[in-house]
Amino acid sequence: MIQPGQKIDTDFTLEVLDGEEIRRVSFSELLDKPAVVSVYMKNNTSGCDRQNQSLAEKAPEIIKEGYQLIAISKDTCRSHKNYAEKLGIDYILASDPDYRFARATDSLVEKKMYGKIFHGPSRSAFFIDTDGTVRAVIEKIDTTNHADEVLKKIKELNS
Repeated sequence: MIQPGQKIDTDFTLEVLDGEEIRRVSFSELLDKPAVVSVYMKNNTSGCDRQNQSLAEKAPEIIKEGYQLIAISKDTCRSHKNYAEKLGIDYILASDPDYRFARATDSLVEKKMYGKIFHGPSRSAFFIDTDGTVRAVIEKIDTTNHADEVLKKIKELNS
């Protein structure tokens, strides 16, 4: 997994839901200010719902600290649109079915489900500067208290 101080390659495109608008952007375009990128697996699953509900409740505080908030999963933006309405999400939801972000952050991990082994993105959060430099990583997030973890890390980074 990428470490703080290292830069990620931001030269890849994603489809994002930003408010009501679905658009295709280069990841670097999302870094118009420092960003918190929270990786989750799938819309409408219990852990992911807790993770995003936590962020949705405290998104204004995170944004007030000067950070762009982006949550990323393999779901389509059409699915994200329904999901955002369901949970009251007003931050960016990114669709990454090819795991481009996970590859850029070297955060693909081995997973097991129903006895099968596969690779998928780590449920982690990345704090990234406008030039692509990773400032911090939360490698294993607490889905219920994720926003508090993010705000605590932001305070550490700003002190």
